[in-house]
Amino acid sequence: MQLPMLQSADALAALVNEIGFLPFFAGQVRGFSVEECTPADRWFVDGTDGPWEWKGPAIQASGCAYGKFFKGKAGYISRDWYPDFANVRRNGLSFAEAYADGRIPHGAKAVYDTLAAANSMLSRNLKWRSGCPKKSFDSVLTRLQMQGYVITTDFEYAHDRFGKAYGWGLARVDIPEHVFEADFMDEVSENTPEESRQKLLTHLSRLWPNATEKQLLRIISL
Repeated sequence: MQLPMLQSADALAALVNEIGFLPFFAGQVRGFSVEECTPADRWFVDGTDGPWEWKGPAIQASGCAYGKFFKGKAGYISRDWYPDFANVRRNGLSFAEAYADGRIPHGAKAVYDTLAAANSMLSRNLKWRSGCPKKSFDSVLTRLQMQGYVITTDFEYAHDRFGKAYGWGLARVDIPEHVFEADFMDEVSENTPEESRQKLLTHLSRLWPNATEKQLLRIISL
């Protein structure tokens, strides 16, 4: 599939909802990333919004899930496809079941429990309130996103005295059950993890028929 060149956050949001999956950075499947379908003059040019600035607006416009889903690297997954993705990554287990089974990394429970009780938090506030050590917080949060238990819902920026946003933006995170509400868990449990894996593989194979099954499974699996 040849992706269109992106010129705006709205175009990015539309593409995410059209194809369902869109890694931010280039990977093994050539042409399958925001990085590869955005003109060079949209990257880090003063006075010009580009992929970094589009992240929050694209999440809001599309209603998608965003996070470090792809081998610890960021990307977008549409609302329609995220339940199957989460089902695969969770292996059909709730957080409590996965923790009891030893699938959740050490120290992640306090981070997850704090977030689950809060209805979204800025990541820096979550680090402080959960008591997670600074040196391990980023890896814990990434793992929770990789396993389908946490997503990024927006990016918030500091503003100068003229009201202009600056900096990289602070991630606001939440659990999918809060963001996607009651229907989400019904959709996650609609299929077995293997059935969801096959659905995802079939979908991605149609988009990228020249990609190998191994390459596509690297996108789908942990």
